[in-house]
Amino acid sequence: MESIPTRNPQAALTSLEAAATTARGGFACLFSSSDEYETALIAERRAQGRYVKRKSLWPVAMLVGAALMVLGAALLLR
Repeated sequence: MESIPTRNPQAALTSLEAAATTARGGFACLFSSSDEYETALIAERRAQGRYVKRKSLWPVAMLVGAALMVLGAALLLR
């Protein structure tokens, strides 16, 4: 703050109001609710490709392994 007193209190008040308005502007939120925020966040992450399903070979490998074990057990019990 200024240590020198101003001669025009109206100018000081106007300056203080302008500084307060500027400070409040930095804290403004772009979203009116958390639902809007989460919708925008999910849309942005989808645009980045974060929710793309990657094809995994594990289910196929497990199916083949289980089929081989059943086949092996059938051959042993024969």
